[in-house]
Amino acid sequence: MTDFIKRDNRVARYNMKIIVILIAIVFSLYGYLQNNTDFIQSYAEQSTTSDHALASAFENRKSNVQVGGSGVVIRNLADDTNGSRHQKFILKLSSGQTLLVSHNIDLAPRINSLQKGDTVNFYGEYEWNSKGGVIHWTHHDPKGNHVSGWLKHNGVTYQ
Repeated sequence: MTDFIKRDNRVARYNMKIIVILIAIVFSLYGYLQNNTDFIQSYAEQSTTSDHALASAFENRKSNVQVGGSGVVIRNLADDTNGSRHQKFILKLSSGQTLLVSHNIDLAPRINSLQKGDTVNFYGEYEWNSKGGVIHWTHHDPKGNHVSGWLKHNGVTYQ
């Protein structure tokens, strides 16, 4: 019986150590975020800046503009199979602007798991159209003549 009690005490002490370590991590993270608000502010400003750049390009009918940003998938479209194949979907930015993403799947992997409501980060070339614009060049340039773009979905970069 004493071996059973000793084992229970060891398990309880081990569990208590884990709890103390987790509490220390939580308080450390809380303290860091309280003292480093620039981290959170920088993320918010980055999103606002990219939305502003896209809104400006749309309002001024600009094309051939390298932009980055993030949006939520509101619609998956059928692939464009004429010429180079492109995966197509529509993103809605936090500003309310919509963008058609035309992702070359002959040069970059397709996002097979893409669903309505998913968030996608992007970096590519903006082309103006009356519906909000198109983002393309979301892949590497095999010839090295164009800035490489990318899409990021669920932590995976597609380039």
